[in-house]
Formats: sequence, C-alpha cells, structure tokens
Amino acid sequence: MVSIQQRAELQRRIWQIANDVRGSVDGWDFKQYVLGTLFYRFISENFAAYIEAGDESVKYASFDDNNPILEQIKTDTIKTKGYFIYPSQLFENVVKNAASNTNLNTDLANIFTAIESSAIGYPSEADIKGLFADFDTTSNRLGNTVEDKNKRLCAVLKGVQELDFGKFEDNQIDLFGDAYEFLISNYAANAGKSGGEFFTPQNVSKLISQLALHGQTNVNKIYDPAAGSGSLLLQAKKQFDEHIIEDGFFGQEINHTTYNLARMNMFLHNINYDKFDIALGDTLIKPQFGDEKPFDAIVSNPPYSVKWIGSDDPVLINDDRFAPAGILAPKSKADFAFILHALSYLSAKGRAAIVTFPGIFYRGGAEQKIRKYLVDNNFVETVISLAPNLFFGTSIAVNILVLSKHKSETKTQFIDASGFFKKETNNNVLTDNHIAQIIKLFADKADVEHLAKSVENSQIADNDYNLSVSSYVEQKDTREVINITELNDDIRKTVAKIDRLRAEIDVIVAEIENS
Repeated sequence: MVSIQQRAELQRRIWQIANDVRGSVDGWDFKQYVLGTLFYRFISENFAAYIEAGDESVKYASFDDNNPILEQIKTDTIKTKGYFIYPSQLFENVVKNAASNTNLNTDLANIFTAIESSAIGYPSEADIKGLFADFDTTSNRLGNTVEDKNKRLCAVLKGVQELDFGKFEDNQIDLFGDAYEFLISNYAANAGKSGGEFFTPQNVSKLISQLALHGQTNVNKIYDPAAGSGSLLLQAKKQFDEHIIEDGFFGQEINHTTYNLARMNMFLHNINYDKFDIALGDTLIKPQFGDEKPFDAIVSNPPYSVKWIGSDDPVLINDDRFAPAGILAPKSKADFAFILHALSYLSAKGRAAIVTFPGIFYRGGAEQKIRKYLVDNNFVETVISLAPNLFFGTSIAVNILVLSKHKSETKTQFIDASGFFKKETNNNVLTDNHIAQIIKLFADKADVEHLAKSVENSQIADNDYNLSVSSYVEQKDTREVINITELNDDIRKTVAKIDRLRAEIDVIVAEIENS
C-alpha cells in the first residue's frame, strides 16, 4: 500500500490536471472528461491484468486485434468481467498516438461504443450500457473545431497517463478508487448546491454506514434509494470488509449523469458487475428492486424537501410503502416519502440510517401523522443531531434518523452530536474520534447528560410526537458564571479611578488656561 504522502501527492496532481486542462470550460461541466478518462484508464488496465493473469511474459497491449485467441476467450471473458476491450482500444495504446491522431475524438467515441456494445446479450448489459454516455467527445464544450477538441482530449489523456499508480496488481484498485472519490468530492465542494446533492462527504458516509451495519456480523445486501455517486454504499464496503455482504450493493438514482458516476464508482472500487445493481429512475414513483427486498442495511442521503406528486396521484395512498401510515408526505416536502420507502424495504433484522432535514421532526400536519405511525409502531431507534456545515452546498445542521424493526424496548434514543466537529477551511468535518464517540453513545443507549437520552414512546406521544433532539436532550449551559458581588466591587473601583483621572485632567486643563 502507498504512504499517506504519496496518496496526497497523487491527489494534488490529479486536481491540478483537472484544472489546468479544462481551460475556460466550467469545472462542473468538465468533470465528466476527467472522471471518464480516469475510468477508461482503470478498466483498460484492469482488463489487461485479467487477460495476462500475472504472467509477465504476456503483454496484452501488444496483441493484434485479429489474434484468433481473442475470439476464443471473448465470450467467457465478458461473462466474467462484463465487457471486452481489444488491444488497440486500450488506454495505453490510444494515448500513445493521441497527439498525432487527427481522428482522436471520433476514435474515442467508437471505442466507448464498442466497449458498451460488447456486453449486449450478456448478463452485464444493463450495468455497462451508457457508462460513457456523458463522455461526449464531440461536444462543443471541448472546443469549436475538431482540432480544438482533439487538443483538449489529448491533454486530458496525457495528464491521466502521467499519474503514477504504480503496478496495477499491487495497489491500483485502492488508488484509482481514492482518486475518483477525491475528484468527485472536490467537484462537489466547488459546485455548491448542485454538487452537494449527489455526494455525501466521506466522514459523514462513514458514520452512516457504521450506524446501519452496527451489530450485524453479516448482511444479505445493502441498499441506497437515493444513491447519488454511490459514496454511501462504498463506505459500507470500506468500513465493513469483514462483513459478508452476500448479494451485493443496490441503489437507485434519478439523475442520469450521477447514475453513471455511481456505476463507474462501483467498478473503480473493484465491485464486479454481478455484485452491484444501480438503477436509473424516480425511486418514489417508479421504485426498483421490489423483488430484491428486504435489505438488512439501508443507507441514504435523500434530497431535502423536494416536491413530488404525492396526493395528486390517487393510487399512491394504496402503495405498500405508504399505505400503512395512512397518509402521504406533503407534495411540497417528500422527505417522509423517502423514509417510508426505506422502511418498507428494510428487513426485520436490519437498520436504515437516513440523513434528514430537521424540520420534518417538529412540523404538524401530514408529517406529524407519519411520525405518530413511526413512533407508535416502535420503528424509530435513534435521532442524531449533527453539527452545521458538514455538507457541500448547505450549512444546515442536519439529523440522522435510524430506523429498526427489532427494538426490544419501547423507547427512542436522542443524541446531540452538534458539538462534534473539526473546523476546516470551507466546511466542518467529523473526525474518526467523533464518529467513534457517536457510535459508542448509539450502542450503549445510556443517558449521558447533555449528549444522549432515551425517552419512552408514550412521553413522545404526549409531546405531539415531536422528534427534535433539542426537545429531549438539554444543551450544556456554556454561559460564564458571574459573581455579581465581585462584579459590582470591580465597577465601583473602576468608577473611582475614572473620577480621579477626570479630576486630575481638570486640574491640568485649568493650569493651561491660566497660563
């Protein structure tokens, strides 16, 4: 494995390339070219390493595309890897002649089409289809002429080629995945709201995944109904490699570009096509994976208070996800629609950890009625309030809602973690120590003054089903205790000094006037 310094240098270099090469193109618009090129290099090297199988005498990049061996192994290779890349289509062979290739942009487009087409008719077809859709080599964002487009594409290819990932079989998977997530997080941080919508900061993802998987030695599968770029699902893999995630990683994402980012992210973290399934579409209106539920672990950071069709669709109230609550989430705020969806997909032994907007825990109307359903049925295990400014694009202090169907007590836990953060340049962050403290509070379920309290559900009912942490955990009084007697004494002394100084000044002024 590489050192922290090496990793930091690699990240510094890749962000420099991303900025240097894009020129006048907006960074957010240009992200697909850098991310797509990184992905192209990864799958090329991954594929070549698979064909070579550790035999140093075999160099797949030097093979001829018409080598009869390739046709013999093609079918089995696609069944295993999910796709096929001919030697001439490999990243290293394309970049070798990129500077002199006047057809670079169309050649790349044809290669990407060929890679995707290689999966047609195989089980991996849906996972490979459209992966390069946002890597548009003919876009005017790259330049107005073919020459301009090729020049910029060549620069991106050369820049990514120069990144030192070492020997692929040694550590590439970690480095490629880390570099990809580093790029995504930087684009998100610099894109404001549009970035924060699809990326959950790594430190928060770590906390959410640990909450969802706490106490489980193995899970059948893990699911994110608002998958974004897949960062939450991947944190579960990173944090819990010792867990047996038997049937893989599932997610649904409504934005096509972000959906592609998530699928690329899976490959870059060495999750093969048969171990993940990311679907494109509206989770609330056209949910996928109904045949795959229930899930032992659910993680999610759904969009805050987005509009949805709600009661305008009379069929939804009979939907298995929403019918038990007897009411739909408001049309102007879909937060509880995502929560009820997650609850419906959750297994009897599992947990769901969901990032939530604070307002849903105290507002009245339909949201109060849904809270009543959740509390009365003992589904709410814990509500955690976090520090402000932890997410890109919003400074709001969000909450994490933990749902469970296997609680032994009719109590709900509240944790005030708003004081757990480290101040950094643009955002606050949770450190590993902060995460460990929160997990300990969550696991112990003990009352800790100013930090955690478990409350009987009947008491919550008496409080109009308010689930705000501040209603149950008393914040520490950080105001300074002042001794009024000492303060008054100090004031008297100060006034006396002022009077004396004034008298002395009056004497000096009188002497000056007399002279």
